[in-house]
Amino acid sequence: MIDFRYHLVSIVAIFLALAVGIIMGTTLLQEPAVELAKKTSDELTKTNGDLRTELDALRGREAGNDQFVLNQTPQLVAGNLQGQRVLLMDAPGDSATYREAQQQVIEQSGAVVSGRVSLSEKFFDPKSAGVIDGLVNTLKPASMSFSTSASVYDKAAALLAATTLTADPSQANTVNPDTSAVLKSFETDSLLSTTDGDPNKRATMVVMFAPEKAFDGDNAPAQNDALVSLIGGLDQGAKGSALAGTAATAAVAGGTISALRDDSDAAKRVSSVDTLDMPAGRVVVIYALREQLAGKSGQYGIGTGASLFQPVVPSASTSPTSSGG
Repeated sequence: MIDFRYHLVSIVAIFLALAVGIIMGTTLLQEPAVELAKKTSDELTKTNGDLRTELDALRGREAGNDQFVLNQTPQLVAGNLQGQRVLLMDAPGDSATYREAQQQVIEQSGAVVSGRVSLSEKFFDPKSAGVIDGLVNTLKPASMSFSTSASVYDKAAALLAATTLTADPSQANTVNPDTSAVLKSFETDSLLSTTDGDPNKRATMVVMFAPEKAFDGDNAPAQNDALVSLIGGLDQGAKGSALAGTAATAAVAGGTISALRDDSDAAKRVSSVDTLDMPAGRVVVIYALREQLAGKSGQYGIGTGASLFQPVVPSASTSPTSSGG
């Protein structure tokens, strides 16, 4: 709403300038025309001033609401993910500011961040498909098999999930001996990098951060498909997953959250939140993960395809189960 009003103020200012121009150029016009133009200019000036005052008031309300949520966040999320380990995964070009803010809220919820995996642009380059396929076939344990319809990114997701995630609480914070070399090998080929902790020690949940700028160019549809395949495959190896970004960049046409929401199969399992730039949105990510622990998923926020702003808050008698996401 604030963005809309900002543009409205700009439009009014343009009309005001046109009106002033009309007045300045009316030396040959009749007096009634001059008076009409002056009256119009005065009305536009007043409307512009009123809209600016309203915009300032809305900005103040938004800032106050955000500060209130920030102050209350520790209480709002406390204990929601107690005992869980969460892997953070960055898509190329995600916002470090939003990711760091979300990490803080995850930790306030009682969860432990196992580590961070940053995917490179090369990972999503269609030209890398052969390299990724070769790595998967070389590194996968003998017990891992794929369906004939599995794409390269479906296979990579299954292997990365086996390496970094588990739905079995007894296996959390342990290394999968069958896939211990996977992250290092992918890192050697510049497909990803690992930071902040030890992602090899398996987490139970995963949050992927969408790029700030949507993929563009001829490869964009394939890159979005790859990301959706990846988060969908990671979800199958964990107790829950979420894709987080902003409505302005990820929940628009061509955005990664929109791509997820357009994929009915993935959207049934993976939750998305498009308000990562809002303090309330970062609380919603926690609530979406809590809902995942109960075997449910949802699409939340204010962008296209969001069903609600946040998950329905469970009653006091309801507690999450240990079922997968």
